[in-house]
Amino acid sequence: MADWGTIIKALAVLGGAGLLIAIPLLVASRRRSAKAQEREAAVRAVLPGTNCGECGFPDCDGYAAAVAAARTPLNACPVRGPEVAFLNCRGGGSEAASRSQYRRTADCRRTALLPGGPRTCIYGCVGLGRCARVCPFSAITRGENGLPVINERKCTGCGKCVKECPPHTLLLVPLSKLVVLACVSPDGGEAVKDVCRVGCIGCNLCVEICPTQALSMDKNLPVMDFKKCIDCGICVHKCPTRSFIDRAPGRPKALINPRCTGCQACVAVCQFKAIQPKGPGVRGQGPEPEPRSQTPANFYIVADRCIGCGECLKACPAYAIDMVGALGHAAKPA
Repeated sequence: MADWGTIIKALAVLGGAGLLIAIPLLVASRRRSAKAQEREAAVRAVLPGTNCGECGFPDCDGYAAAVAAARTPLNACPVRGPEVAFLNCRGGGSEAASRSQYRRTADCRRTALLPGGPRTCIYGCVGLGRCARVCPFSAITRGENGLPVINERKCTGCGKCVKECPPHTLLLVPLSKLVVLACVSPDGGEAVKDVCRVGCIGCNLCVEICPTQALSMDKNLPVMDFKKCIDCGICVHKCPTRSFIDRAPGRPKALINPRCTGCQACVAVCQFKAIQPKGPGVRGQGPEPEPRSQTPANFYIVADRCIGCGECLKACPAYAIDMVGALGHAAKPA
């Protein structure tokens, strides 16, 4: 006959021992769960909340949970990447006319299949806004001329618009890159002039005037070496068709300080004739129209001509040039 008293005592001892073991485990589990939730919340707080799926997870919550559990790398989210989307075409409705219309659902991919494309330039942006529709961050809108307008503050450089663009007129450029060519037509010359007012005609002028030899020609288009390019902006202002884009919100201006010796080294390198000698009785750095004197320390900057390229700053042996405003170029040491 079973000794129920002994059995009950044994069960009580085992139950108590199990409870003593379970309580610390439960507390530790809750602590770990709380820490995991804190990590997940911290990760989620810095995510955009757009649920774009570019990280490989269906939404930001799923990605945050995976990061908190150390199941995915921290850099899978494309937000605040090192690059930004750029439209390398300026041929909108007023620059490159349309020659055909697609009367069904307006879509870049379908319209691009039309013979020769919808615009007079067969290489340019179709302009029907597919990039704007696929952008998970709402960083692209359609401008008045039909071309996409990219909000660089919203753009994360995820590259989705680049993949979806049928004529491949969108590309990713480094955030720090200021000067970029905005044309993809390899035709050059009159063939480009006939279809687009702002297309590159392959004149080779930008290659000739580039101070760092950062440009070379390939199939009637200048190719830029980003490592050599210093974003001086000279090509932007010298290009006869304005095919280059300057992404800088503003440029500095050169000023001549009292260290000037009148050597004219700055005059020799300025491609815009923005440095002129003052005339007698002229004070300050105003728009003196006619040079009448070349006395030392008597030069001035024609502000409307200065583009802020900084070539005079580099050339001056007396450190007599200061670049002020906009990009904040610092003056050379005394």
